[in-house]
Amino acid sequence: MNSPVKYPAPQGNAETKPFWDAATEGKLLIKRCTACGEAHYFPRALCPFCFSDQTVWEESKGEGEIYSYSLMRKSPTGPYAIGYVTLKEGPSVLTNFVDCDFASLKIGTKVKVVFKPSDGGAPLPFFTAV
Repeated sequence: MNSPVKYPAPQGNAETKPFWDAATEGKLLIKRCTACGEAHYFPRALCPFCFSDQTVWEESKGEGEIYSYSLMRKSPTGPYAIGYVTLKEGPSVLTNFVDCDFASLKIGTKVKVVFKPSDGGAPLPFFTAV
């Protein structure tokens, strides 16, 4: 029988604290640049598009679709799937897929965010097929 997966706790800092605080409430935050209008993930102080420091936190709906993925069948912990999800708000997120049939994953599959507890820290965002 497989034991539950234990995810290491995230190492937050002052810049990412709002992100992890929101995760504790089951919310996925992204950043939006008020200078160029682009949304980005992983949240950081400077916009990766125009390098402006005029960024604001925005709650994502946590919905998107698989852009690309890879299924690892041989692993000491068992099969797992990772890939990129394009959020409805625009940014792409590199993530693990959980709580779904890996064989049914394909590019374009609709997904939503789910949060899994970490080992002593904020919950971590993953995605599952809808």
